[in-house]
Amino acid sequence: MNIAIISGSPRKGSVTHRLALFLKNQLSEKTAHEINIIDVRDWNLPLLQDVFMTVEKTPEQFKPLAEQMFAADAFILVTPEYNGSYSPAMQNLLDHFPKQNHKVFGVAPASVGGMGGMRASQQLLLLVPALFGIASPYMLVTPFVDKKFSSEGQLLDENFQKMVDLFLNEFLWLAETLKPESVSVYN
Repeated sequence: MNIAIISGSPRKGSVTHRLALFLKNQLSEKTAHEINIIDVRDWNLPLLQDVFMTVEKTPEQFKPLAEQMFAADAFILVTPEYNGSYSPAMQNLLDHFPKQNHKVFGVAPASVGGMGGMRASQQLLLLVPALFGIASPYMLVTPFVDKKFSSEGQLLDENFQKMVDLFLNEFLWLAETLKPESVSVYN
């Protein structure tokens, strides 16, 4: 199975990107799935004018992004909270592609504050069905992300590992159930 982690912060030095790096490393080490990070900072997408319906119909400079989006069987959305919602850069990226029918989405907001992006998670739970996706009911809300992960994506707070394991196990159970030929075990 191909899992794309979308790192939704456009900020240079993003602290939420640390969570995306950690999740990629955890999944790469403990599963046989192909794991990629789609970082919104890598793509200078204009405001939405056309939906990229296929890789072939995508402008040349965005074809590598389109290949990753169309190849993904499931997504994990990692985002900071912007004014009570997820990042506009993530919304713009997702809007450039067609609906994601029957694909599983893991919701993983992160914040340097104590709420951990909880309001963003609620907005993402509205977005996923609008994309025709299926949200994993277990979210990874990450408060004080700057204290939980190093800039290289290493876990600094060992107590948080249990939350990560629960999130990833439930996300993988749902994604693998909906795509049974890709079954593996996360441990």
